[in-house]
Amino acid sequence: MTTSTATTPQPQVWTEQAVRALGMTTDIETAGEILGIGRTEAYELAKTNEFPVKILRIGRRYLVSVPALLKLLDVD
Repeated sequence: MTTSTATTPQPQVWTEQAVRALGMTTDIETAGEILGIGRTEAYELAKTNEFPVKILRIGRRYLVSVPALLKLLDVD
């Protein structure tokens, strides 16, 4: 008899180095995860211009400045 154990993926640990490794911009979902904001709420905040940092909208994509995230997190 074979038993299958479902494993849940471990959440990403967002260290300063991990955030910096994203480059200059990241997507809204990743930015939300870094800030502890769920996917749906992140999109709602972006649509109403209430996301904690400035959002760049390019076509249908939302991009977030990584340096702005670091500044919000008080990281030089």
